Amino acid sequence: MQHGKYRFVVGFLAVPLGLYALFVVWPFIQSIYYSFTDWTGLSPEFKMVGFDNYSRMLDDDIFWKSLQHSLLFALLLPVVTIGLALFFAFMINVGGRRRKGGPVISGVRGSGFYKIVYFFPQVLSIAIVALLFQFAYNPDSGAINSLLRGIGLDSVQPLWLGDPNLALWCVMAVLVWSTVGFFVVLFSAGMASIPADLYEAALLDGANRITTFFRITLPLLWDTVQSGWVYMGILALGAESFAVVGIMTTGPGGPDYSTTVMVLYVYQKAFRDGQAAYATTIGVALLVVTLAFAAVVMRLGRRERLEY
Repeated sequence: MQHGKYRFVVGFLAVPLGLYALFVVWPFIQSIYYSFTDWTGLSPEFKMVGFDNYSRMLDDDIFWKSLQHSLLFALLLPVVTIGLALFFAFMINVGGRRRKGGPVISGVRGSGFYKIVYFFPQVLSIAIVALLFQFAYNPDSGAINSLLRGIGLDSVQPLWLGDPNLALWCVMAVLVWSTVGFFVVLFSAGMASIPADLYEAALLDGANRITTFFRITLPLLWDTVQSGWVYMGILALGAESFAVVGIMTTGPGGPDYSTTVMVLYVYQKAFRDGQAAYATTIGVALLVVTLAFAAVVMRLGRRERLEY
């Protein structure tokens, strides 16, 4: 079995690792290199400027605003999304009442239908989701304010995306709505693989639903939860937040930079302002934030692996 093992491993890994190095590692190296130049992104000529871009970034108030918003996304969105997904998945798989002649542990009635409903936003493009909610948040003809008027709350007509104090929270609500269904299905698959005997034994010993969740479900599902946490944080720092903020908000990133996130600021500096070198500098900062987030989550979430 050992004969030719290394040639076999190298043969299978050479192409994937080569593609990864070419399309992932090399662009990162290029970005770090360009962050030390004055490249505009439009001219082939540029020169080295040292740490000037980094000094400028540290003095840039808009950068600090975007960093604050991105960190808020990375900290709050996974908590809310993962929490809701765990609750819904637990109710679907374990939260039902015992039926006469049925198993001790079962999900709520129509659990298969609920999975489809929760997963439905994943079928839609994030651009379509952002456009739908942009119309819903319209202060004059949007569905939300129309509903408020319909129930007699004419005096409560927020500007939603036009209010600097509400715009960021409106965007975060859309991200939660669009992603929670994916994790509901993911966690449901994990819970379905947990032996029902464990739940039945816990219930016979007098444990309630809350106890079974924290003593059985969550520990056995922890690896999946941890991976989902990192994945959701990366989405919140990257493509999902860029698409929603870029489509829904005025500016985009407004009003008054109240919804600007780092990935959007990178795009604006590179393609709107023609400051590619400065954009790559912010991109390097975003890379550091993303890696730090993943490292902290993996470190704090480390625990003994439980098997069943």
